[in-house]
Amino acid sequence: MNDTPLSETSPPWTCARCGEPLTQGKIEIAYLGSAFPVDLWHCPTCGLVLIPEALALGRMLEVEKMLEDK
Repeated sequence: MNDTPLSETSPPWTCARCGEPLTQGKIEIAYLGSAFPVDLWHCPTCGLVLIPEALALGRMLEVEKMLEDK
């Protein structure tokens, strides 16, 4: 994994599904009936979302555990 933070000026990757450059914007993430708006890179054509490893294993994991404990 590259430790370079995601740039807001240029897309870090292109979509694996359709080859379009990713754009950054608000994406709604839902888990166990709760939804949260998050600013993430995503494909404007097919909607595929890039979730960085640090986010998936950090804050998202914490939120999942909190919701599961309810």
